[in-house]
Amino acid sequence: MNAIRPNAEAFRELASAPEDGPVVMLNLLKFKERADSGDVIGRDSYDRYGRNVRPMVEALGGRIIWHGRAEQLLIGEAGEQDWDAVALVEYPSRKAFIEMAMSKQMGEIHHDREAGLERTVLLACRPALEENQR
Repeated sequence: MNAIRPNAEAFRELASAPEDGPVVMLNLLKFKERADSGDVIGRDSYDRYGRNVRPMVEALGGRIIWHGRAEQLLIGEAGEQDWDAVALVEYPSRKAFIEMAMSKQMGEIHHDREAGLERTVLLACRPALEENQR
């Protein structure tokens, strides 16, 4: 089974990382052919999640930088590196992301994310520009 939620160790590492400004989450998404509920395709289930999570992100001062379809694999092997969509979501801090991820509201909508995703990768990123200026 592919992971859809962060494991406890990865979440602890994110929570204990230095709070040094914004964090951008790179989301690589592979949708199920049919959502777990069977009533819609996986992409539709995930899109429902996206419509509900966007106001939560924005309420914390975050924003969806970019979201689009992954159309062609240029480097890599098909299969585990084959993705349907990519999203970049910026949060003002790791703390803000964790606050959202642990919220009751997230618990109420997360089922659509899980129902629609076959697999995913979520990478916490921070700007390299600041490092290059030191």
